[in-house]
Amino acid sequence: QVQLVESGGALVQAGGSLRLSCAASGRAFSSYAMGWFRRAPGKEREFVAAITVNGGYTYYADSVKGRFTISRDNAKNAVYLQMNSLIPEDTAVYYCAARFAGSGSRYREHDYDYWGQGTQVTVSS
Repeated sequence: QVQLVESGGALVQAGGSLRLSCAASGRAFSSYAMGWFRRAPGKEREFVAAITVNGGYTYYADSVKGRFTISRDNAKNAVYLQMNSLIPEDTAVYYCAARFAGSGSRYREHDYDYWGQGTQVTVSS
């Protein structure tokens, strides 16, 4: 069992930056690949970024590539999403999720085993 709690969401102006954090509790955090997803108003939840268990590989949606960076600290049981050059289209509730390593697809939300409650990011123009 893994519990996930996101933080760091806020209202920010376009062009600004935010860093989201996801704190994990429970056993064997380092056995889980981690991902960030987001749900914009009126839209389905979509993949944003993912990272492998040891942080060696990262993956991004085309819409955030070059602007967002996912990272993790297994010693602190945490995963982060650094978001730069924010645009209004990034407005959404952001969720972190855990997927047991080697199972399913990193891009598909239904393949993730645990989810946080989400944190709101609002980007004003």
